[in-house]
Amino acid sequence: MSEEAVKITVRPNGPLRVEGHIVLKDADGKEWDLTGKPAISLCRCGASEKRPFCDGSHNRVGFQCAARPEAVLT
Repeated sequence: MSEEAVKITVRPNGPLRVEGHIVLKDADGKEWDLTGKPAISLCRCGASEKRPFCDGSHNRVGFQCAARPEAVLT
């Protein structure tokens, strides 16, 4: 059975929206239980009280980032 690719959408002035079969682990390898969650939003602004998840704080702090695809630097 092949799994569908994970889709990550960079929301303007907001979080990273991640959809698909998601495995999210911390630096020690401990895995978050994402049972029943087909999509999650990850904080980019650093102000969320529920990091790594977005809680909408980007609106309160005025986070601005309109990232667009460009050449990836290696």
